[in-house]
Amino acid sequence: MVRLPLTPAEAERGQRLGALLRRARGERSMLETALDARVSPETLRKIESGRVATPAFPTVAAIADVLGLSLDEVWAEINQQEHAAEPAGPRRSAREWLAS
Repeated sequence: MVRLPLTPAEAERGQRLGALLRRARGERSMLETALDARVSPETLRKIESGRVATPAFPTVAAIADVLGLSLDEVWAEINQQEHAAEPAGPRRSAREWLAS
C-alpha cells in the first residue's frame, strides 16, 4: 500500500494531536500509558512526536480513553487552529477525519 504524502494541514494536525497526548499524559510514563492502551510504546512515541500524523481511529480512541480524554476534546484540540482559517462549510466528524 502506497501512502500519499501528508498535506501541511495534516502534519500540523498530527503535531497538535501529539502535543495534546503528551500534556494529558503528564508525569505518567510512556510505557505504562502505551501498555494500558494496548499499543506499542514505539507507536505512542511516534504519535506524540508527530511522526505518525494520521493514526488509526481505534489507536487514538484507546490512548484517549487511558488518558481520560473524550474524543470530543481530542477533535476540538486538533482542529482548533484549522477551523479559524477555514471558510464555513460542511464539517467532518472525528471518526471521518481519523479514518481518512
